Amino acid sequence: MHQQLVIEKISSILEATDDSYDVKLTALLDNAKRIFIAGAGRSKLVGNFFAMRLVHAGYDVSVVGEIVTPSIKSGDLLIIISGSGETEQLIAFTKSAKKVGASIVLISAKAESTIGDMAEAVFQIGRAEQYAKVFGMPMGTVFELSTLLFLESTISHVIHEKGIPEEVMRERHANLE
Repeated sequence: MHQQLVIEKISSILEATDDSYDVKLTALLDNAKRIFIAGAGRSKLVGNFFAMRLVHAGYDVSVVGEIVTPSIKSGDLLIIISGSGETEQLIAFTKSAKKVGASIVLISAKAESTIGDMAEAVFQIGRAEQYAKVFGMPMGTVFELSTLLFLESTISHVIHEKGIPEEVMRERHANLE
């Protein structure tokens, strides 16, 4: 019962998400010198998943907040994952990145937000009204799972578009585990 609830809800969100987003996001990734990914809480964890896959696909990626993250510069891309687009810490990151000339992408449940107003591109996952309380999927679960699947689908697009063999991706996978 609960598995079906989750599958149906996430499927409805992804069906309501613009089909062209994977192509648009891939173009932004390809045009960036380097990619920085930021989120808070579980959205940060979703960002970590995406960052790892981007590294496997051959991109230069850093996760904001890690001790080894370099400074962001003009020509870089900051991807913010925030359901609300209103997280104070992420607003501060966005302002700092804009100040140095980096491009900003927001992946959110809400197209209209403080971060969205500063971003060059906003990818709204689903429609705002789909995020009303869902019994059994509390506190942002719907956004996070939908975003995770959207980003994994984007990686699938990247892999197919660029013809990246799994063996090449494995060579880029961490070997100090």
